[in-house]
Amino acid sequence: MQADEDVTEGQRSVLFALSNRGPQTLGSLSEHERVTPPSMNRTINALVAAGLVTRTIADDDARKVKLDLSDAGHDFIKETKRRRDAWFTKRLAALTPEQRRVLDEVTPILREIADQ
Repeated sequence: MQADEDVTEGQRSVLFALSNRGPQTLGSLSEHERVTPPSMNRTINALVAAGLVTRTIADDDARKVKLDLSDAGHDFIKETKRRRDAWFTKRLAALTPEQRRVLDEVTPILREIADQ
């Protein structure tokens, strides 16, 4: 369901974190993803090599590196969301009316869980 099957689950998670949270430092991404900085550095190196992430010097501190999605990274996110939406829409259409009613009832609870 993602745009590029060569992207690992961990890499995809980092791409979505950058998409949702904006540019980040290696440390903030490590903390968000709950991995060590060396592990995150390997992930970022692979994403930079794949052309999905860019590294730039932070405007406020030349010692910091800011990580962000490249144009290709934005395209990856957009296409992955499009594929997921299509998959999900197809599955929802196959539900019975009773299953859709139950889903409507639990949706607020699922949103609350997802927002935590």
